[in-house]
Amino acid sequence: MLKMAVIGKDVSKSDSAKMHTFDMKGLGSECSYELLSVTQEELDGVVKKLIAEYDAFNVTIPYKLDVIPYLKEIVGDAQTFGAVNVVKDRIGYNTDGVGFMLMLENNGIDPAGKRVLVLGAGGAGRSVIKKLIDAGAEVFAYDLKAENLQNVCSEFGKVTPLTSVEPADYDLIINVTGVGMHKTEGISPVGAEILSRCSVAVDLIYTPRKSEFLRIAESLGKPIVNGEGMLYYQAYYGDCIVLGKKPDAAEAKRLFEEYKKIYRD
Repeated sequence: MLKMAVIGKDVSKSDSAKMHTFDMKGLGSECSYELLSVTQEELDGVVKKLIAEYDAFNVTIPYKLDVIPYLKEIVGDAQTFGAVNVVKDRIGYNTDGVGFMLMLENNGIDPAGKRVLVLGAGGAGRSVIKKLIDAGAEVFAYDLKAENLQNVCSEFGKVTPLTSVEPADYDLIINVTGVGMHKTEGISPVGAEILSRCSVAVDLIYTPRKSEFLRIAESLGKPIVNGEGMLYYQAYYGDCIVLGKKPDAAEAKRLFEEYKKIYRD
């Protein structure tokens, strides 16, 4: 049995344990999986212990950059984004971007040639923006921190930075800010005036399942997508890395549908 865990500032409400144990079983393996909420002061000791004693581990907010100095190498999207969410054999990977794109695909959303507004350009926003650009979308981005916008523009190009969010026609509006969860539950980063002009609203938040952002969009008759699919698919891609298995989009979708029947219905 594989020994795995996730580390973050507060993972007490994370679905990662049930998601990865279900996923591993579906992929023909088994794992024990721990949720480790870690303070900045504890991080050094915990990461060293995980590297020494665990088969693999996942990393979430706010430590996706902090783990990098402990690793011998970062590869693929982890190198592109400078952030890690999967560690195996002291190699860092990032599956957020591929998880996000599979979520769009399995909800019938093709971003090619679409006008897309991304709210949030740090952390996960960077991976979302890069993947959308690669897929041929016309990307507009807004972030309260001007530095985040400058970084994505200089690194990835082909992004229109916005100093404010004004009503405009977008095929997709994607909330990557985190506003709407934890202490900001019940708050939306934008209101009906903005959301009324989009075709589809996507929120990377999955707890609550319907954020205020999505609730407003749905009340306006817009199709909505929450971040649970991305969470599951990034976990699936990560587990494939851990097992040395080639990922399969159809298999990922089938497993996610089975997972929802068990844990949602």
